[in-house]
Amino acid sequence: MLPKLGIIAGGGDLPVRLLEACRSIGREAFVLGLEGHAEPEGIGRHVDLWVRLGAAGTMLDALRAAGARDIVLAGRVRRPSLVELKPDWRGARFFARIGARALGDDGLLKAVTAELEGEGFHVVAAHDVFRDLLTPAGPLGGLRPDEQAEGDIARGVAVIRALGPLDVGQAVIVQQGLVLGIEAIEGTDALIERCAALRRDGPGGVLVKMTKPTQDLRFDLPTVGVVTVERCAAAGLRGIAVEAGKTIALDRDAIAAQADRLGLFVVGLDNTP
Repeated sequence: MLPKLGIIAGGGDLPVRLLEACRSIGREAFVLGLEGHAEPEGIGRHVDLWVRLGAAGTMLDALRAAGARDIVLAGRVRRPSLVELKPDWRGARFFARIGARALGDDGLLKAVTAELEGEGFHVVAAHDVFRDLLTPAGPLGGLRPDEQAEGDIARGVAVIRALGPLDVGQAVIVQQGLVLGIEAIEGTDALIERCAALRRDGPGGVLVKMTKPTQDLRFDLPTVGVVTVERCAAAGLRGIAVEAGKTIALDRDAIAAQADRLGLFVVGLDNTP
């Protein structure tokens, strides 16, 4: 029997999908909902305990008391300031120890993982819990990128590969060879909205999402869903390209159907440099 899974839940649909996957195979799960991040109308209906992001001691004690040994970090978490965190004594000790080493997302997640594993927990990847999450290579729907779009995709891949080691972001929007925007702390949805006002006449741009070269693939994988497709269409983009095998696609069939309906391509990139 698989050990009980502790789900530390942020925003979005991913925590719900993981809980559903556990229930489908009879695996026990304990859900910690992060206040201000996990959505009350989604995973919030299944939360066992709500906690502040800075309440590290409460989280560890609750996971241990629940008997959860495997831990998965799932869902969007907005990076707060230290003042917003209001860390408890355990959290304050953690942040004092890591200092400036965790200024970026990668650094912080690696530090959090090391802390959890140092306490005897085993941090696992979301796609190890639900193996159908990862995007396959090739188009998800009936549309494919043309030569212009292929050029924009290649440009986007090059930009992400160049900036990835700096822990900047996982997404870029390129139109006709021009970089309209690069994802930073605002997230992909805000990037798409921002670039809607920057688009040029002619063929629409492409959203490219990929992992960073030094990223731990157990968490924070790029994610796309039906809402991503809808927002790209509203922003005048004509396609989405993601890294096959390293991008989470929430409900591939629904993504493909909506992309076809709205006239966008969604493609998984294989053997990216």
